[in-house]
Amino acid sequence: MKLYKIFFFFLLISITSQAVAQNSAELKRKKEAIQREIELLQKNLNKAASAKKLTLGEIRALNAKISLMQSKITVINSEIKNLDHQIHENTNTVHSLQEQLGLLRKEYAGMIRFAQRNKNAYDKMMFVFAAKDFNQAYKRIKYLQQFGQYRKKQADYIQGTEKNLKNKIGVLDKNLKEKSNLLKEQQSEQQKLGKNKSEQSAVLKTFSKQERQFSQDIAKRKKQQQAIDREIRNAIQREIALAKQRAEEEERLAAAKAKAENKPVPVASKAKTNGGYLTATPEAAKLSAEFESNRGSLPWPVAQGSITEGFGRHKEGQANYDNTGITIQTAEGASVRAVFNGKVLRVMSSLGKYFVLIKHGEYFTVYQNLRSVSVAAGDNVATKQSIGVVAASEEIPELQFQIWRGTAAQNPEAWIAK
Repeated sequence: MKLYKIFFFFLLISITSQAVAQNSAELKRKKEAIQREIELLQKNLNKAASAKKLTLGEIRALNAKISLMQSKITVINSEIKNLDHQIHENTNTVHSLQEQLGLLRKEYAGMIRFAQRNKNAYDKMMFVFAAKDFNQAYKRIKYLQQFGQYRKKQADYIQGTEKNLKNKIGVLDKNLKEKSNLLKEQQSEQQKLGKNKSEQSAVLKTFSKQERQFSQDIAKRKKQQQAIDREIRNAIQREIALAKQRAEEEERLAAAKAKAENKPVPVASKAKTNGGYLTATPEAAKLSAEFESNRGSLPWPVAQGSITEGFGRHKEGQANYDNTGITIQTAEGASVRAVFNGKVLRVMSSLGKYFVLIKHGEYFTVYQNLRSVSVAAGDNVATKQSIGVVAASEEIPELQFQIWRGTAAQNPEAWIAK
């Protein structure tokens, strides 16, 4: 019974250790991903600083960087908490193994003493021959064999427990070193965060001094974005109108054919919604359903980047404006990718920059602020296919990414992978 208890004890330790190791690896990956985003934003900030002119993109990058640094500290705190749990568990395991080892040694010593005391009195051959019959003699032989096997098994368990104990002590030492390193990293990140917050305060001070100029820049940007959004909505509405026209023409032709063949005229379908017209064909309906089923797991439109401005209403100083998508800062010259299979509906230009509108059934994706494009209207594109190269806005490479369902703007953060 004791051997079974020890076996289940080791099994429990193994399962717990695997779960903790997976959690630790996940936290480490998350921290590394955040650090890559911080480094990318810092690279953009360094380039923007060389222009010696404060820009809205620079302010957004700095705010995003501070937010990421805070997230990194949160992850480090989670790592420390996780390590504390591991240290607690491993300390308990070491104590339990020491107790198990003590019990095993004590039991084994008792067996050895018993065997030594009865070595002469119970000579093996005499013990067997003293049996009353063959059946009892057989049982005594089996008892002697099992006793020897049990002693060997006990010795093996002692060796295994000693080995496990040594390993766990090594793991515990490693945990303590890791915690020490994490505490140093936490302190270092706190100092960096403090420095960046001071920089943010200085930037906001500059912003307040130049608020009038920034308000004018925001108003100009708002006007430009509204014009682009209007063009996007018009393009989508034209597509809906064409889809409606095609559906009505098909119904008219079907009715004419039925009348010519003296067959009952098909009943005209009831008024459809915009989405109904856009998904009138089986192919469009399938594509739309597949796009919708990938909500929360669509790939990013760039391989690497940080969201520096979210969806919805924003305020900079006294100026308010709406963002119908998300703003992603990325690397200079980054390739812009289609987030899903679809058909390029339009390639448009505004103030020397391009934007691409791709149709996915009743859904549309928009990629704004491209320096160059590699697709044309009517092209079919695949998921992650390059459609162009991002442009820089005031020295900072930024992509404006939007998702529309019909003429209703969606929050892209709810659609792309976390």
